[in-house]
Amino acid sequence: MTDSIRRVCVYCASSERVDKVYLDAARRLGEVLANNSITVVYGGGAIGLMGRLADGVLANGGHVIGVIPRFMQELEWDHRGLTELQVVENMRERKHLMLTDSDAAIALPGGSGTLEELLEAITLKRLGIYLQPIVLVNILGFFDPLLTLFERCIREHFMDERHAAMWQVADRPEDVMAAMQSQKPWTARAREFATLRPAKRTV
Repeated sequence: MTDSIRRVCVYCASSERVDKVYLDAARRLGEVLANNSITVVYGGGAIGLMGRLADGVLANGGHVIGVIPRFMQELEWDHRGLTELQVVENMRERKHLMLTDSDAAIALPGGSGTLEELLEAITLKRLGIYLQPIVLVNILGFFDPLLTLFERCIREHFMDERHAAMWQVADRPEDVMAAMQSQKPWTARAREFATLRPAKRTV
């Protein structure tokens, strides 16, 4: 599958106050993707994990596209060294453009914005709208509580057991390529079990 992955959407944080291990992981992810000739599309920021991701791509001769709302650019939050910067009017348009035409979505640790973007991608996949791989880069077990919550959602029938195949988990940036490759094909037939109906009674 990785032969067909040429453009990925990466969700990540803009905080500079996080543990250095997260910042280093973001840069390493940028390096890994650039070294595999994969274009990175991200939120366009210059600091935090966002900035490190972009710097990792650029330092290795890669192509990185930032998508940023106009108000953030006016606040000078944008990275000035990107291959391309797309300025949009609002957050909704930003999310749409980041995911559009991406061959995979990758989530690094982050706050409410990162989690909201990740959950939207998973929701679109559940509905058979977004069909590409989704990878959670689980640095220091960051996503463990979310994964536990997903397990409960499945156990208590808010989600189907098959929905657990919508994402893969990579413990390190170096594992992301293999995680994308290991994802099984997902099709629009997922709509057939997107809504969980009462089990059929047996007579």
